[in-house]
Amino acid sequence: MPPTKAVILARGLGTRMRRADDSAQLDEKQAQMAASGVKALIDVGRPFLDYVISVLADAGITEVCLVIGPEHDALREYAAAISGGRVQVTTAVQEEPRGTADAVAAAREFAGADRVVVLNSDNYYPLESLRALVAAPGNALVGFDRAALVERSNIPADRIAAFALVATDEAGHLTDIVEKPDAATLTAYGQDAPVSMNAWLFTPAVFDACDRVQPSSRGELEIIDAVRTLASEGHPVTVVPAAVGVLDMSSRGDVAAVQQALAGVEVVL
Repeated sequence: MPPTKAVILARGLGTRMRRADDSAQLDEKQAQMAASGVKALIDVGRPFLDYVISVLADAGITEVCLVIGPEHDALREYAAAISGGRVQVTTAVQEEPRGTADAVAAAREFAGADRVVVLNSDNYYPLESLRALVAAPGNALVGFDRAALVERSNIPADRIAAFALVATDEAGHLTDIVEKPDAATLTAYGQDAPVSMNAWLFTPAVFDACDRVQPSSRGELEIIDAVRTLASEGHPVTVVPAAVGVLDMSSRGDVAAVQQALAGVEVVL
């Protein structure tokens, strides 16, 4: 059965968004929210999360869990306010910002025995990519086409070059994933190698894998290490190809472009 639950990782510290940018054209309320680091609630016509949750509902998701920090009262209040329409929205607390694997683990109770979609809170993924993801078997991730991201996203090419590279076998299953690839790795993988933007579909096996992740060189518990564990222990991870653009809300300079891109998008919560 296709999954009906999604986890949105909203615990991030918003370091880039907090950083002042005199060139960014923000109104007073947008600037205040940017300064707080809560990127997902910046108003781009309406709160950015409204668009993220609405497109998830279009893809068949009926329950959403926001993984937040203990201090995120605004996100807790947001969840309570919008829950009850097309989607039931709850929260789970990641006590410390220990990395993405730890954030996913915080949603264990919400997931239960079900498969769950896992997404970033500061990205808007097109409906076609989400529909392809929820139609995949077992564990999966969206493998985004780099050329399409450059052409159709608001993300500069140099940042896309730093996204995690995905290697697959002939069956379309993940064989490796490389975070922040260097020039040699980019050359070795080739121009057609897809990249990850953290659009995942997980079986409950991911939680045991997250429990066994060791800190990376950055001192964080990384979800890609849990994914490597899944793949190596007989839990295939299907890579779903998608030649689409993704909207990114990482910094204040992104707000205007995201607002313009979403201007004609209907939201139904």
